[in-house]
Amino acid sequence: MATVTQGEREQVEKANATDRTPVVFIHGLWLLPSSWQSWMELFEQAGYAPLAPSWPGDAETVEQARANPQAIAGRGVAEVADQIAEAIGGLARKPAIVGHSFGGLIAQNLAGRGLSVATVAVNPAPFRGVLPLPIPALRSTFPVLGNPLNRGRAVALSFSQFRYGWANAVDEAQAQRLYDDYHVAAPGKPIFQAAMANLNPAAETKVDTKNPERGPLLITTGEADHSVPPAMSRAAFKKQKSHNPGVTEHLEFAGRGHSLTIDDGWREVAEAALAFVQRSA
Repeated sequence: MATVTQGEREQVEKANATDRTPVVFIHGLWLLPSSWQSWMELFEQAGYAPLAPSWPGDAETVEQARANPQAIAGRGVAEVADQIAEAIGGLARKPAIVGHSFGGLIAQNLAGRGLSVATVAVNPAPFRGVLPLPIPALRSTFPVLGNPLNRGRAVALSFSQFRYGWANAVDEAQAQRLYDDYHVAAPGKPIFQAAMANLNPAAETKVDTKNPERGPLLITTGEADHSVPPAMSRAAFKKQKSHNPGVTEHLEFAGRGHSLTIDDGWREVAEAALAFVQRSA
């Protein structure tokens, strides 16, 4: 059952105390809400009210998450989406939503419920019906899918695994800094849910792509992304565009990997997302 945390209530109250449009930021696996800090500052400077809800079990800091990694074990896509939907329900104004990776999948799920005025899915994990499964994506998810017991566990990546799946498009020194500053264990369950989604009609990764209340949607692709290779995000874009009457756009970032929201090139992506929200919301 979804349960909004005290921290989320405080963020909602802060947003409601302004006349600004809220922007909800949703992180993906192996990160925390704090990974959005630079983006939130940029959007706040642009006149929005940013908030970054947690996943159930999220710690407040990287240090706390590493000290108790299994607190987030067993959390699935529906549980996370429902908790964030509950937080959105407390907002006085319908928000824009920005999500990365599995956060991008959840952002599309929430947009499909009609909860967003504009949505940006940054290199999103695939929803049910997205069929391409490139080899780099298989290799990136093998640290989790390689052991069936990981479905109920929280799994941390080694640096070499993080380097391949996330930080292959930056140099070694930056990859190490990103790993040290941001990486935390993640629940294995969402990856198993995504892997089996196209065989499961009741998959939690389903997205209502046909709802006319979905609102404008931007899906981005990182040309060098191993975790969500371009074929996957392009396929998601094509499904959304063909199914929905709303504005649906696609933007590809040359030479960028999965770390594009937190690495030294984050501003390019954030400014593109901001520009889309400004003209769409």
